[in-house]
Amino acid sequence: MTTSTPWISSVRAPAIAASNMACKAGDGVWWTISRVGISAEPNLRICHAGRVSFHPPPASACWGHRTARSGFEVAYFEAIPDGLRIEGTTAAIEDAVAWVVTYRIHLDAAWATRSARITARTATGWRETFLESAGAGHWLVDGNAAPHLDGCLDVDLESSAMTNALPVHRMNLRVGEAADAPAAYVRALGLTAERLEQVYVRIADQGARQRYEYTAPAFGFTSRLSYDDSGLVVDYPGIAVRAG
Repeated sequence: MTTSTPWISSVRAPAIAASNMACKAGDGVWWTISRVGISAEPNLRICHAGRVSFHPPPASACWGHRTARSGFEVAYFEAIPDGLRIEGTTAAIEDAVAWVVTYRIHLDAAWATRSARITARTATGWRETFLESAGAGHWLVDGNAAPHLDGCLDVDLESSAMTNALPVHRMNLRVGEAADAPAAYVRALGLTAERLEQVYVRIADQGARQRYEYTAPAFGFTSRLSYDDSGLVVDYPGIAVRAG
């Protein structure tokens, strides 16, 4: 069961796809994104009605993973006609086990996950799994219905700092708002897909950085995450720090 911070009321921040509504003047903000970042020739326009939040993602970003593991992650962002494709790789060593996890994630225009293909390599060989949204919060894992993931709108990879950007973009909370964000949580080694209850609370910004109190009750874990102006994690204490 997920518990919310008592002094903040939990809200549901609707995910609004550009294909489902149009932003009117003064109503929100349009992002113009090209296949390699911002461009004068738009490939994708994303609307967050009533809220001015993040800039478009960069062409690439990277993180150093530390404390919990030692490793490095690189991600590439590419606009596609119906949303965004993110491809990335993390190579790390954790508990004396070396692994490499590669992912390809397809998001819709509101940053909800449409599909994710994840591969992992360890000394014992390769593994791969494919998660696909069946709509209305339902999921398929390797082609099979996964009712334990019902209601999840995001994929969260144990191997990735990048995936913490997905619910933050999708929910687009105001300062003082909180929201539950259950995710399809994919383990780094076995690539099992589990349901992970999570809570994000947006707290006061620090300069240009947005900050969130993040809680995963199943792990007894709480952290304060900070994000840059494109909504990517800059500092995830004990997990990762932005390197570029």
